[in-house]
Amino acid sequence: MMRRIGPMARRCARPAALAAWSAATLLTVLPACTYYVPATPTVVPGAPASFDRSFSAAAGAMRDQGLAITSEDRNSGTIVGKVGSGTVTASVRQLADGSVRVQFDASGVSDAGLINRVSSSYDRRMGR
Repeated sequence: MMRRIGPMARRCARPAALAAWSAATLLTVLPACTYYVPATPTVVPGAPASFDRSFSAAAGAMRDQGLAITSEDRNSGTIVGKVGSGTVTASVRQLADGSVRVQFDASGVSDAGLINRVSSSYDRRMGR
């Protein structure tokens, strides 16, 4: 025995078909969405200091404060900069425990705040 489907039954089937079609379309479109992650900064706060990174930061900090670098010896870890008649020396040392020690010394410098500015500039370059 065959059963006839009336116009009312056909209308009721349309929303179900539309919902199924919408769900299928949504599932195929969602994987196409892309999320872009911003680039990682080159200086990571709290990252352990390496000799090369510390040496470069010390030389850059001295240049930031207007010192003319007269000597830069990576092997001995010494950077010498001149400002007027004064001299600022940076000493970068790798310690036995793997840490790095950086020390700035000044002689004949008339600007009392210069060493503090060089040290602050060094800290900024190191991400501190």
